[in-house]
Amino acid sequence: MDRLIDGFRRFRQDYWRDNREIFEALATRGQSPRAMVIACSDSRVDPQMIFQTVPGEIFVVRNVANLVPPYAPDAAYHGTSAAVEFAVRALQVQHIVVLGHSGCGGVDALLRGERDADDFVTSWMDIAAPARERARRAALAADDTHRLCEHEAIKVSLTNLNSFPWVRERTESGKLALHGWHFDIEQGDLRRLDDTGSFRSV
Repeated sequence: MDRLIDGFRRFRQDYWRDNREIFEALATRGQSPRAMVIACSDSRVDPQMIFQTVPGEIFVVRNVANLVPPYAPDAAYHGTSAAVEFAVRALQVQHIVVLGHSGCGGVDALLRGERDADDFVTSWMDIAAPARERARRAALAADDTHRLCEHEAIKVSLTNLNSFPWVRERTESGKLALHGWHFDIEQGDLRRLDDTGSFRSV
């Protein structure tokens, strides 16, 4: 914890001081990010660092394996869905990026398919069950299957985003664009889902 406190002190003395006007403007006028990024909770994948953004530039939600559940308005707890709703309906973002990454532990759990090994992760990863089935049908080597499943999980999240009526309405009207991106931690490479369904380096 001392390391975190020391980091805050450096932030306060350097970054915050150098960018004080930005923080004051954000505090006074609020936020108006143009993009939302749905990223994995993995500590190695920080969207603000990867995209070199300043405070207020992107609205970020992070969860295990950067998943978006299907639209299901009920009395259950829906943290990711609530974040999507706030970004789209209140902030009116123009872009939503689903950012996957290499070596995803959630995808590893999905591919192992172990049941009753945890309280939450397995059932959460069931959202991406179609990704697992598509990756397995491809019958690739283990490493390739894992990477393909990461890509397919991004596609599942994009499909689920369009199950939200107010997301679909905005995408159909051209007010909102959805993007699937994949970050390779080891290579530092970013790939983008294109119109053919393939991921290409940017």
